[in-house]
This record gives sequence, C-alpha cells and structure tokens, in this order.
Amino acid sequence: MGITDDLFAEQTAPDGEQLTLGDYAERAYLDYAVSVVKGRALPDVSDGQKPVQRRILFAMSEMGLAANAKPVKSARVVGDVLGKYHPHGDQSAYDALVRLAQDFSMRYPLIDGQGNFGSRDGDGAAAMRYTEARLTPIARLLLDEIDQGTVDFMPNYDGSFEEPKLLPARLPFLLLNGASGIAVGLATECPSHNLREVAAAAVAMIRDPKIGHAGLMDKLPGPDFPGGGQIISSQAEISAAYETGRGSLKVRARWKIEELARGQWQVVITELPPGVSSQKVLEEIEDLTNPKIKLGKKTLTPEQVQTKQSMLALLDAVRDESGKDAPVRLVFEPKSSRIDQTEFVNTLLAYTSLESNASINLVMIGVDGRPRQKGILEILHEWVGFRFVTVTRRTQHRLGKVNDRIHILEGRMIVFLNIDEVIRIIRESDEPKQALIARFNLSDRQAEDILEIRLRQLARLEAIKIEQELKELGEEKAKLEELLNSDAAMKRLLIKEIEADAKQFGDDRRTLIQQATRATFEARVVDEPVTVVVSQKGWVRALKGHGLDPAGFTFKQGDGLYAAFQARTPDSLVAWGSKGRVYSVPVSALPGGRGDGVPVTSLIELESGTHLLHYFAGNAEQQLLLASSNGFGFVAKLGDLISRQKAGKAFMTIDEGAAPLAPMPVVPGATYVACLSSAGRLLVFGMDEMKTLSGGGRGVILMALDPKETLRQALAIDARGVVMTGTGRGGKVRDEKLAGSQMQLHLGKRARKGRAPDSSLKVTDLRPVFEE
Repeated sequence: MGITDDLFAEQTAPDGEQLTLGDYAERAYLDYAVSVVKGRALPDVSDGQKPVQRRILFAMSEMGLAANAKPVKSARVVGDVLGKYHPHGDQSAYDALVRLAQDFSMRYPLIDGQGNFGSRDGDGAAAMRYTEARLTPIARLLLDEIDQGTVDFMPNYDGSFEEPKLLPARLPFLLLNGASGIAVGLATECPSHNLREVAAAAVAMIRDPKIGHAGLMDKLPGPDFPGGGQIISSQAEISAAYETGRGSLKVRARWKIEELARGQWQVVITELPPGVSSQKVLEEIEDLTNPKIKLGKKTLTPEQVQTKQSMLALLDAVRDESGKDAPVRLVFEPKSSRIDQTEFVNTLLAYTSLESNASINLVMIGVDGRPRQKGILEILHEWVGFRFVTVTRRTQHRLGKVNDRIHILEGRMIVFLNIDEVIRIIRESDEPKQALIARFNLSDRQAEDILEIRLRQLARLEAIKIEQELKELGEEKAKLEELLNSDAAMKRLLIKEIEADAKQFGDDRRTLIQQATRATFEARVVDEPVTVVVSQKGWVRALKGHGLDPAGFTFKQGDGLYAAFQARTPDSLVAWGSKGRVYSVPVSALPGGRGDGVPVTSLIELESGTHLLHYFAGNAEQQLLLASSNGFGFVAKLGDLISRQKAGKAFMTIDEGAAPLAPMPVVPGATYVACLSSAGRLLVFGMDEMKTLSGGGRGVILMALDPKETLRQALAIDARGVVMTGTGRGGKVRDEKLAGSQMQLHLGKRARKGRAPDSSLKVTDLRPVFEE
C-alpha cells in the first residue's frame, strides 16, 4: 500500500466503527483540545481554579496542612498530588504550587511558602526538596465546606481515590486572584481585584439580581494588581472591557521625586505595572543607551542614534535598590538638576515598560461546563448562582445530620422512659433487635443504637443532656428549614457570610485608578527649512534650505531625481506601497550632507511582497488627493497617514490589479478635480463632490472607466484651469492650457466618462495652472 493509500486508509475506532484517517485525526485532536481547555488551561467561574490548582489545594487540605499546621516539604505535596490526582509532570505541578505562593503573582496567595519561591525579577524558585509549604488562612474560604455535601466528587484517574469537581468557594476567587492561561484556540487573561470591592459587587448582585453593568462598575471600578501601579485608562475604557470581557488597559509605574542636597533630585520608582520587573527595566535602559546594531545593518539606525542621544542627554545613572525593606526601588538620576522633571519622567515612561498595557480576556469554564468569554455581569451572576446552590446543599446536608441525630436521640429517650423493660427484652429475647422494634415501634437505626449504648450512658444525667440536645437540635432544624423555604432568609445568610469574610480578609486597594495621558516623547527639533530629495530608486536625504537647483543634485549611477519637496524639519515624509499601505519617516530623521542619502526601505519595515511607488513630504495639515488606477479616490490630510510604527499602516484599499496613483496636494482655493484616463479622456467635476476619509479606505468613484482603461491622474485645480502636457505632431513634447470655455466642455458630475480634449496633443500629464 502506498503513502497516499495509507493516508486514506480506514481506521477502526474503539467501538468498532470504521473511520477514515482524516475523521480519526479530527476526533483525536478535538478530544485533545477539550482536554487542554477543560482539564488544564482555563479556570472555572465557580471557584476560580484550574484543575492542577484545585488538586494541589485539596491534597494539602487532606494532608492537614492548614494555616496553623507545621509546613512540610513541597516535594511531599507534589508527590501526593501526582500520585493521587494529577498524573502529569512533577515540574508543572511544582510550578503551579510556586505561583500559588508568590505574593507578586497572586493578589491573595493561597499557599504559605517557606524558603525561596522566586522573585518578581524572574528568578526561579528553589528546588521542591528545599522549600516547604502550607495553606494560608484565606485558603479556608475555598476548602472549609468541602466535607459538608456542598460539591460533587469524582473518581481520580485510576479510580482509587475521589477528588472534588469544584471547591466550595465562599468568594469569587476568579476575580480575586485572576488567571492566565493558553489553551487550544482559547486563552484567558483575567486580572486580580480587591477583595472588599469584589465582595461589595457580589452583595449588590445578591440584593438586586437585575443590577446593571454600570451598577456593578460602581462597586468594582477595575483591577487591583499585586504590585500596585496606576491604571491610566479612562473609566469608560475600563467599563467597556469589563462589559464585553475583552480589552486592554494602560498601566504605568508609580514614582516619587526625592529632593537631595544642593538642589539635586532623583526619581524613585516604587511600584511597577503587572508583568514588569526591575531587571527588565534596567535591560531596556541598557539597550537604549548602548544600542546594538540590528541584524542585517552595518550601523545604528538614525532612530537608535536619536534615542541614544535623547536618553544620554537626560539620564546620568540608574540603580536598583530593591531589597527586603523595599520590594521595588529603582532610582533614576538626571544629568542635571535643571532638567524639567515632567519631561524626565515622560521620557522614561515612553521608552521603557514603566508604562505598558495589561490585557483583559475573561475566558473561563462557565457553570454549564462550556468555555466562553464573559462580561463582569455574567461572571458574578454565575458565581452567585453557584453560591446559592452550595449553601443550599450545605444546609440540606446539615439538616439531614440534624434529623438523623434527632431520630437517634428520640430512640434513646424511649430507653430512659422504659429502661427496665428494655433491659428485660435484651436479656430474655433471642433476637433483641427485632423484639425492641416490635415492642416500641423503633426503626432499625434506633434499635441498633440502643443495643450499642454503654451502661454508663444510662445514668440520670444523660437523660437531661439528651433533652437539652433535642431542644437545641429542634431550634437548629427550624432555622435550617426556614433557610430552605425562604429565598429572603437565604439571601440574608449569603450576604452575612460574604461581609464577614470581607471584614476578616479584606485589605486596601493597591492599584491607583486615575486617568492620565499616555506618555510620549518627541525629540526637540529645530524648525528650519529643508529640501527633501527622493531618487527614482527610493534613496532619500534632506538638504538645508529652499530654492535649491536640482541640477546640483547628485545620484548613484543609473538613478535620478524622483522629486524634491520643500519642507521643514518637523514635517514628515510619507511613502506609498503598491498594496495601499503607507509608511512615514520624520524629516528630522533623514540624513543630510552631500552624499546620496539612504534607501527609504532602511528606515521602515516594508510589507512582504510589496514595493514603494510614490513619496510626498510636507506638513501634517497638508491635504492630499489620493486615487487608485481603477478610478476610486478620496481626500485626506498627510497627518492621517502618519504612523509611529515602522511597519506603517494600511490606508488605501487597493483592488486586485489596481495600484495607487501619485498623491496630489490640494492647494487652498482648489474648486475642481481634473481626472485623466489612459485613453486620453478628461473629466472635470466640483471639489464639493469629493469625500474626505481621515481613516483611509477605497473612496468614491472619480471617473467611469472602460474595461481595459485605467485612471492615469487625478488632481485638484481652480477656475484658472489646467495645463496639459503631451506629444504633438512630430512627437514633440509641449504644453497646452485648458481654461475658460474649453474647460467648460469637460465639466460634469463625478463618476462620468468625460471626453477627449479638442487638441492635437496626445495628453500624458496634467498640472494645475496655479503651479505656473
């Protein structure tokens, strides 16, 4: 059988069903995907734990490692977890245990670790044979009710033990500690939150199940990261992310200015954004002040040189003084005390991870067992429903215990009321159990208990104790039945328990939520006139001054002048790719001097499979008429095309087989648009019919074209008309002005075909009269 035959051979499924290899592979992969999603990577909305975390906590609880117990070696815990519940690698289980103990990873650590459990700088924990662990006090909120009939148990991987499907969480731990994980086709990134705020939101949900999203956000304003920091996103951005369950928040470090002797000062970073370490910031500073030449380059890029000069002009020294007394203390010393403090801090924030993004992707396993992205409203609604079920099961379990105890004690009261007869029946009967059941109408359970009573329990004092216990049990039974029969009573109990837990374990918010503008750094550029020279092969340079003679420009052999733009140093050069993507470079970053310049492609990251077609340099407010060869176009400002990314931005929608035309500046006073087709037809229509698209796109139809015809040019003109350039008789190139009544012949509505000019010229190019 050949390879092709093997690929399509029928496989036999375990149940005897015949499957093609493709179907078998699909089933196997889906099984694997479900296993990863539900069995490893995603937390459950009910208790907020992934399976490995749940198993670690349950195993430690079974080992008696409560908060007041003596800690044991982590290796022993991992061994129990692997041997009983989690048949995976020991390192993965230990890594999960370590994370549960790290106060910089978990807002409320569930494990109290003794020894080296790593640091926020990325240092790993010591081996499991060296560290010790036990549960923290707050972990009891996950485990205390587990033996009270609150959750279902299932067999472990080999059926020798049982493990809980969920933990009976008294608070929504998914929100308290957050979660991070990557599954197959799914990922989760849930931030941590403040316990008091989460408890307040849960109580609000219990009191008013129809509470809206805005009402919950009043109680739960946003994340509360373990390392503090400041969220600078607006409340509207935070609310939108929590409503959909997906978004990104801007987070920055917190700092203080320390005044020193003789007017000197320094900036001290005390809190970092999530996922950022002091070591990472120091490495970024080193890369900025001592940059490495990029792969494939011979020298540092102008951007690297500019950034290095900016940083060295501001920053004198940086030190990491973090230690036991201060978990984070990064000290930045300025070059001079005369440097503006705001500019100094903004530069640090703009160039390093001291300001970064925190993702929100609230994907989890719901109460229906399905993985899905959920908003904060749905998360709390499902957890409250889970808590209602948990407390109901706990109450029913306790009521069963109370009823059973009352049943036993009622049987014992019969013994005390008829003690002589009971003794006689036991002494004389061959089957005392059946005789007692028949004589006193007892149940099998009561009769068995009576036969097991010790003689000393027949004392008079015991009867008094039984009466007292029956009374207490009767009162407890009434309360339990009230809870089960009254939703209002159940709500009061849930609220009381949540508020008690919040009072015991709650703490102050660490992360400041205060809107601020994202830090940006713009190097100070001296505003002076320059001429941006672009060659036909895409080499660029900036020469000082305006009015330069193009005849004096030199180029590499085989190259020539594309265009020379009179600009200023704060302006930008924009390049158009063949697929409609645009790339921008600050004019101040262009090389000067007498050389040939550098290729534009060395200053940008050109999209694969594309090449540069057109260039334009000017002010951000300059309006441009942008068109494509298939007849579409629109107006946009040059500033709309500028991007901070070297990879540029997708701006013009270019259809298959079409290409962008050269951008044409719209000079103030332009009232018409002139369009020239490849067949030589000319159409002029009012500028008011054009559409302005600041975000880019395809635009509107400028000129109707025949199937094999293309748009050659589109430009803005005024009432003075347009100059046509073309070849006349004898092949001589000459210009001809089209204005007045002659231009009127070509006036029409946008998207019309136009007409060929009444001229002997074969028109190849147009330019406005006001350029003359």
